[in-house]
Amino acid sequence: MISRRRAVALVFGALPAAWLLRASPSYADQAFQRFLPLLVDLDGWQGKKPDGMTMEMPNASMTTATRDYQHGGAQLHASVIIGAAAAGALAATQSAMNIQTSDGHMITSTINGLSVTKTFNISQKSGAIMVALGPNALFSVSYNGLTEDDALPLAQKFDWKALQAAAQKQ
Repeated sequence: MISRRRAVALVFGALPAAWLLRASPSYADQAFQRFLPLLVDLDGWQGKKPDGMTMEMPNASMTTATRDYQHGGAQLHASVIIGAAAAGALAATQSAMNIQTSDGHMITSTINGLSVTKTFNISQKSGAIMVALGPNALFSVSYNGLTEDDALPLAQKFDWKALQAAAQKQ
């Protein structure tokens, strides 16, 4: 049997959580939700359900939206990241850094008016395409089992300008 003291503690402990649930925006109103429709189906690929997360703390926030795709042995992971993590990842894009080695490369260029960094590992047949959507927002497509020439057209099937516009909404 539960003691009266324990029952009171449980009720009063649950009140702040209930208040937060009522006071916080609903799941449908979370910031990541605006990106989910932009993580489109890719012809010939099996796409998992898109998902996301919004985390807000004093002086910091982060939003991510992701979707995974599979085509035979090839895999593709599309994600939008907003916040300090995106700003850090964009350092190479902002500095226009280019690196070429016998194992692969990292090349920064402008595509469709946006700064893009492409990385590729030749032996692993893997890489990533990072598109700067703003100073602290990026769209990334990482892939395995594809050539860079196959991955870029897939990344361009996503509407980068719509992703950029969604990233600028508060």
